Amino acid sequence: LMILDSLVATSDAALRHTIMSADPRDLLATAANLRDQGHGRIQSYSPKVFIPLTQLCRDVCAYCTFAHPPRRGESAYLSREQVLAIARAGAKAGCTEALFTLGDKPELRYPTAQRALAELGHATTLSYLAEVCALVLKETRLLPHVNAGVMSGDDIKLLRGVSVSQGLMLESTSERLCQRGGAHFGSPDKIPAARLETIRLAGEARVPFTSGILIGIGETRDERIDALLALRSLHQRYGHIQEIIVQNFRAKADTRMAQADEPDMDDLLWTIAAARVIFGPEMNIQAPPNLSEDFGRLITAGINDWGGVSPVTVDHVNPEAAWPHREDLRRVTEAQGKLLIERLPVYPAFALESETWQDKPLVPKILDAIDSQGFPRDDAWFSGHSASRTPSFVAKPDAASPAISEILNRAAHSELRESDIISLFAARGGDVSAICAAADALRKETSGDVVSYVVNRNINYTNVCSYRCQFCAFSKGRGRTALRGKAYNLDVEEVVARAKEAWARGATEICMQGGIHPDYTGQTYLDLCAGVREALPDLHIHAFSPLEISQGAQTLGLEIPDYLRTLKDHGLNSLPGTAAEILDDDVRAIIAPGKLNTQEWLDVMEAAHNVGFKTTATIMFGHVDEPRHWARHLLHIRALQARTGGFTEFVPLPFVHMEAPLYMQGRARKGPTFREVLLMHAVARLVLHPLIPNIQVSWVKLGPDAVRACLESGANDMGGTLMNESISRAAGAGYGQEFSPADMENLIRSMGRVPRQRSTLYGDVPLERHHTGMTAQPLAPILGAA
Repeated sequence: LMILDSLVATSDAALRHTIMSADPRDLLATAANLRDQGHGRIQSYSPKVFIPLTQLCRDVCAYCTFAHPPRRGESAYLSREQVLAIARAGAKAGCTEALFTLGDKPELRYPTAQRALAELGHATTLSYLAEVCALVLKETRLLPHVNAGVMSGDDIKLLRGVSVSQGLMLESTSERLCQRGGAHFGSPDKIPAARLETIRLAGEARVPFTSGILIGIGETRDERIDALLALRSLHQRYGHIQEIIVQNFRAKADTRMAQADEPDMDDLLWTIAAARVIFGPEMNIQAPPNLSEDFGRLITAGINDWGGVSPVTVDHVNPEAAWPHREDLRRVTEAQGKLLIERLPVYPAFALESETWQDKPLVPKILDAIDSQGFPRDDAWFSGHSASRTPSFVAKPDAASPAISEILNRAAHSELRESDIISLFAARGGDVSAICAAADALRKETSGDVVSYVVNRNINYTNVCSYRCQFCAFSKGRGRTALRGKAYNLDVEEVVARAKEAWARGATEICMQGGIHPDYTGQTYLDLCAGVREALPDLHIHAFSPLEISQGAQTLGLEIPDYLRTLKDHGLNSLPGTAAEILDDDVRAIIAPGKLNTQEWLDVMEAAHNVGFKTTATIMFGHVDEPRHWARHLLHIRALQARTGGFTEFVPLPFVHMEAPLYMQGRARKGPTFREVLLMHAVARLVLHPLIPNIQVSWVKLGPDAVRACLESGANDMGGTLMNESISRAAGAGYGQEFSPADMENLIRSMGRVPRQRSTLYGDVPLERHHTGMTAQPLAPILGAA
């Protein structure tokens, strides 16, 4: 086993020798181990609809019943209407893939095909294919995958614009099979060199590509390895092969190979294992479940994918072999200790790098469909979208897989590594429930059944900003009105007036933040603090992001610690830990170019803590980021808290996509999924315990039902009542400007929890403040500015 594991990246000759001489049991064990390294418990499949555009083909393979000569009364091609009818039926049944399979260049052999294409307005099959793929993209939510045969570079580029992935089975590199009596005799498109050249051209064109081998058609095991090594060589060069299929030959009546022997299960398992060892942990290895009676055994040989499975159409290539029903597929998969999940026709690693692997118009379609791991979104919930239904959720402490159980045990001793945190964020199924239950147990241990909140008012004194952060729909340039209203700039008197109104309504805090106005200096922030402090000596001033602190200090020529001390002298009490977004510079370069980098943000926060300020910490997630970035962010926060103890709470802020420039440009996902939101709150509790005792939930981005779920997943604080929330609303959030103290307490009590109005720093508030807040009249409308 150790020898086989070490040979994954070694020479072809050594790899071949070891595979051929290995005990089959060791080979299968090694393959399964490699698969688990790369894919864990996940066993994926693509819900597809099979669209056989044409079953005419110029090739005459000895085993094929898909292709046939023209038949009287039968159209040579599916019409546009027929294609759309099949696609719509697939979309209605929950499919995400439109699999176009067709014969190879029938117009070069059959005049019937030429005439049919001419009537359709095309000269070639591939030109018509491109049109109907574009039609499916336009009229349905399905993503086309095309198996179009041997192609030129121009053909591949044409189809790249209308399909998210392409495929061509290599089948075999054996020239013998193309000779008289061989399975590929008389089939010019089965010449190995021609097929390898198509696969190579797809690599040059940066097309996510599917290939594989067909076993049992007369090739030897050595020749199978030849074919797999040839594919590996192309993948090592271009990195474009997203899956390798190992398909077993099935003898069919009315073919030249009707009486040929089919490969048995042991032969199929050996070949799958060989493919896994040759390609290593990361490759997706697939074997069709409908071509093996005991298909669960295929998992033991190292596959991680079942391929496309259709709830609507038959397998037109193997029509005698019915697809397993989804629940049967799930049952068999789970019996092997794996978790069945859906995928798109483009695999996750390629979906997450869509700007590299797709034509530009296709990128938004993929980003709209995926989560942070590149798999399809598993719910229809969106942050900030008040019309989206919140999925039901129940935390179950005993639902964890062995791997997650081990990580949760480490979490109890504060020993989580980056890889552990990534695994927690990647959890699905019962693991999610178990993680949330573990986090909630820590919440109860830390804060009991108390759920706290603060009565405050947001005052965003300007939406004019020198920066163009790609996630932000709030900021404007001078006079810019394209996004949600005009630019504005409040003077100190207006800020003070709003602070007074907040105090009269029971507030204990105002939270002041704004854009980085080009005319602002550090004195502007000092004047805002001084004005509020003079008018309201007992009101807590929670203000200024690390970016504002940095800008203010720079404009006054002060070191950051000195500027912070000056702000304290002018009345500032604490700082919000916003402008963090994701503390990973690769992500920051995309979503917030030019802003503070990761270390600069941390330095401002550390300086604030050292000067004596308490601050919050935030993360804004669900756009172009991935679990590895979230893990690094949490570890940065944890490390700083271990040094300073200055963070009072951690606040997950789900990305609200609707009006965000990055999303409107087709460059971001639709925010996190509900599963990811739950995990962010839960994993934050696990990683930051016991250093940061409070995990806050953002009601304005989540809404009441999702708030409840997060409060059952490790969160213990509902944040502020806000009075005037404008930043999330500018991005499209629809949950209102204020969550009144009475409504907050009603929600908390409805969960059997105990509400507690707190101060900004989690102290008690006077009874007078609580009474005033509970009996406050509706907020007066703001005139002239947000």
